[in-house]
Amino acid sequence: QVQLVESGGGLVQVGESLRLSCIASGRTFSNYAMGWFRQAPGKEHEFVSTISGRGRNTFYADSVKGRFTISRDNAKNTMFLQMNSLKPEDTAVYYCTAAIGTAQAMSVLKISEVDYRGQGTQVTVSS
Repeated sequence: QVQLVESGGGLVQVGESLRLSCIASGRTFSNYAMGWFRQAPGKEHEFVSTISGRGRNTFYADSVKGRFTISRDNAKNTMFLQMNSLKPEDTAVYYCTAAIGTAQAMSVLKISEVDYRGQGTQVTVSS
């Protein structure tokens, strides 16, 4: 069993930055591809970004490419999402997820198909 706890969400203005964190406990962190999904009000969950177990491979949704950076520190069982140049359309609940397999495979999963997910952290970008 893997427990995931997100933090770092909040209310920011357009163009500002936030850094989300996800701390994992339980099984060997580096065995899992990790990722972020989000759900905006009234919309389905959508893939944001994934990172491989050792952090060598990353994948991003087109909507966040060039603005968001995913990373992980396996020594601290922690994953991060640095979000820059935030836009109102980035407003959503962001979920930390973990899955056995590759980051590329995880990038095409639905959130219901990942192995573990956290409770989510709210990000609100105000214009």
